[in-house]
Amino acid sequence: MLSQELTQTFAALGDPTRFAILSKLATDGDMTVQEIAQPFAMSLAAVSQHLKVLERAGLISRRREGQRRPCHLRVERLAEAARWFEHTRQAWQAHLDRLERFLASVESSKPNGR
Repeated sequence: MLSQELTQTFAALGDPTRFAILSKLATDGDMTVQEIAQPFAMSLAAVSQHLKVLERAGLISRRREGQRRPCHLRVERLAEAARWFEHTRQAWQAHLDRLERFLASVESSKPNGR
């Protein structure tokens, strides 16, 4: 079962605009709302709403640097999601390996391999 934090993370990542914002922060580093908003055809208020969702999900943080309030990507939350994906992948791989062994044993137990 997913924790509340991971549920929020995946919900936030499910939106293409928020995903694009996170990608931009990952490649360009810390940015202000105005810098983040430049490539998007939406208002600053709409971008701010997306940032609030990302902040509540723990994917970004904001701090004050004089007049600036840059947004910072919190990679540790992404790492939690990556660990969940890897754990789930390993579990499914184990299921598939067991199924493959079972099917091979059924096939080999048939008379004349048929």
